[in-house]
Amino acid sequence: MTNDDKIMTLHPQGKTGVNILKRRYDIIRNFIIDTIKNHTEITYQNLTDLAVEKLSNSFDGKVVWYIVTVKLDLEARNIIERIPKTSPHKLRLK
Repeated sequence: MTNDDKIMTLHPQGKTGVNILKRRYDIIRNFIIDTIKNHTEITYQNLTDLAVEKLSNSFDGKVVWYIVTVKLDLEARNIIERIPKTSPHKLRLK
């Protein structure tokens, strides 16, 4: 595997995903899963705020854009889910 390998993301509503660098996907995926594990459930806003705080200095991409993209992919893959009837919306592991 090279640093230029890509992954096509999925979308929970069946929309077309995007091709992103696998190394960036893995960083954000691991961050999202680890953060949800540590909090059991977390609002999307808190997840995004934590990502910006912890990843902005070391991540070579737009953190918020990648959080949105990978979060949707993880929902489509049934790894995480939006908790129904929560406002603002919360996330948890499936």
